[in-house]
Amino acid sequence: MKNISVIGSGTMGNGIAHVFAQHGYQVSLIDLKQEFLEKALATITKNLDRQVAKEVLTEEQKTKALSNISTYTDLKEGVQKAELVIEAATENLAIKLDLFRQIDQASPENAILATNTSSISITKIAAATNRPAQVIGMHFMNPVPVMKLVEVIRGYATSDETTQQIMGLSEKLSKVPVEVNDYPGFVANRILMPMINEGIYSLYEGVAGVYEIDTVMKLGMAHPMGPLQLADFIGLDVCLSILKVLHDGFGNPKYAPCPLLVNMVEAGFKGVKSGEGFYTYIKGSKDLVVSPRFSN
Repeated sequence: MKNISVIGSGTMGNGIAHVFAQHGYQVSLIDLKQEFLEKALATITKNLDRQVAKEVLTEEQKTKALSNISTYTDLKEGVQKAELVIEAATENLAIKLDLFRQIDQASPENAILATNTSSISITKIAAATNRPAQVIGMHFMNPVPVMKLVEVIRGYATSDETTQQIMGLSEKLSKVPVEVNDYPGFVANRILMPMINEGIYSLYEGVAGVYEIDTVMKLGMAHPMGPLQLADFIGLDVCLSILKVLHDGFGNPKYAPCPLLVNMVEAGFKGVKSGEGFYTYIKGSKDLVVSPRFSN
């Protein structure tokens, strides 16, 4: 397998493209607008520069990695030679189903179709194609160039051969693949999102403040980030979307999103991406400052 197409050039898409290109694969990065692709290439270049500065890569390896990436705004052109297509678009079922119908029509018959979804059913996505045995989940973690885990999710119809190929490919990227079955939230988010939601409930119910909740989990449980800071990093809108998938999928009230989370998302406070969530974020500053809304 040599030719990889990545659909979506946002945070996850450009990270996935970066890792494949760094490991010598030919990557076709696809998005709706050229400006999105240019922004993605700038991000990849900056992250490669960081690896060079840390002596993880040489300048020559950085140049080679960038030369391995081609960009496309036409999906059909971008996937026509693909042996693996990885979809990393918005976490929205309707968008993903439409994309997979298009990818199924445009990509070679033997191509494996993967999605980087963090919660949406692989089985449901696969059913939109004529090749469900070749559809699988590849849930990379953010930031992709740094995080080792790839959650490899088997849909109900995913074949053993497809699973084995993706497990082996993930290892070639110096990642650690873990095979899981297709149930709402898979493993990572089925465990993580209730913890984040409970952290938000602890704030909502006045158990403790933002700083205090995060400090307990960082110092007491050895988490690199507290649940509220992590929610901001992931995106509060993404957290809400995943919790809704869990709640709808299991029908269990324990997955019901905290009303505070719902209100924050509806008001546009989505965390790092919007400049404010449980903390405020100023471009160029690494200081962690609790949002004035929660500082009293």
